[in-house]
Order: sequence, then C-alpha cells, then structure tokens
Amino acid sequence: MKQFSWSVGDFLVYRKSKVSKNPGPRAKNVSPSAAGDSYGYTVDKYWIVKDVLPDGTLLVQTMRGKELTLPGDDMALRKPYMWERWFLRKRFKMLSESLEQSTELA
Repeated sequence: MKQFSWSVGDFLVYRKSKVSKNPGPRAKNVSPSAAGDSYGYTVDKYWIVKDVLPDGTLLVQTMRGKELTLPGDDMALRKPYMWERWFLRKRFKMLSESLEQSTELA
C-alpha cells in the first residue's frame, strides 16, 4: 500500500463505491448483484485538500463546495495520474478556484 504525503491544495481522487439500478457513464468495475436487480460499481471523484489535520485526517472540498473529512490513509484515496491532470485540467482548475473563493470568504 502506497502512503501519500498530503498538503493543502493537493488534488486527490477518491474511488467511491456505489449501488444503483442504472450506473452512470463514469461507472467503473460494474458488476451485477446476486439477485440481478442492481449493480455495484465505483466512480472516481476529483476533490482538493482544504486542510490536513494534526491526526492525518484530510478536510477535502468537493466540486460542489461540500466539505468532507477522510482518513489520510484511506485505500480509496490516491493522487491523480498525470494523464488525468491533463485531460481533466478544466475540472482541476474549477476545484482550485472554488478553494480560493472559500478561503477568501473565511
């Protein structure tokens, strides 16, 4: 397991597990449930680190401005790959701008 060193302003990818009858277009690792009436899958969420707490917990900000706390050593967390940063640069730019706006308001 690779441990990352997180700091404020770092982008991160959180692989969120979901269950639904209709997986969306960004769904990965789709598999039907045992009864066959729904699907389990994962979706990559692109967030930014707003603060690193002393115990290693991360305060992250989502694309829509929500704040969540996550353990810094969560297996579902990783840093974005270089190709993700390139192809999704508009998304990461929006995250940076959102973080700047929220810190200006505080």
